[in-house]
Amino acid sequence: MERKYKSEFHVHTRYSKDSILPFWLLLIVSKINKIDTLVISDHNEVAGAIKYKDRFKKYNIEVIVAEEIFTDSGEIIGLNLNSKIEPGLSVRETINQIKKQNGFVYIPHPYDEKRYKTVLLETEIEKNKKDIDFIEIHNGRNISKDYDIKQEEIANKYNLCPIIGSDAHTFFELGRNYILTENMITADSILDNYKDVRFVKSDCIQLAHHFTKLARVIKLVGKGDFGELFRIINRKCKR
Repeated sequence: MERKYKSEFHVHTRYSKDSILPFWLLLIVSKINKIDTLVISDHNEVAGAIKYKDRFKKYNIEVIVAEEIFTDSGEIIGLNLNSKIEPGLSVRETINQIKKQNGFVYIPHPYDEKRYKTVLLETEIEKNKKDIDFIEIHNGRNISKDYDIKQEEIANKYNLCPIIGSDAHTFFELGRNYILTENMITADSILDNYKDVRFVKSDCIQLAHHFTKLARVIKLVGKGDFGELFRIINRKCKR
């Protein structure tokens, strides 16, 4: 049987505000699941991906440095970056910053009713479609299969290259949503090897959403940022 290479896009680590996934656990679970390439895309940060890149290479796992950037109109992932892009910029400026680094523009979860605050506005997708390299048609944290249908409709509507994203924040989400290719995807050959892909998709483990909320609380307590913690609790109580 011909060897297939397994790549998992859109993975978070302890460098994200809502994950406590450490290097050693990410490594162990990646090896167990025979992941060849990991795209680490922490929220508004590339430090973890850059740090882990060389460490994972020792274990024959390729790490592609990415960042899930919060723009003024939703989230965009900069794929294959060299340095951090600041959050809060316009969509156009964020895309320009990604392209300046010769990176790729990747749209995560373009439709999600639960996480609507982070979904990139469709008007921005339409305006910038010529500069978008990938768009998710499945996200490992979609709580409804209807979201997949909507995401695929958006991808088809603007003739964009489909991809699936793990969006794993916890160890038990890893190895469930990935792509299979004939050649290994590396930082130097993302588009070259993104051919004849096969998507392997799994339903959302809804408990994972609660784990990320807990992770955020743990991090705020660890930093002593009780003001932000109380603001979050207050917002929840008002709903």
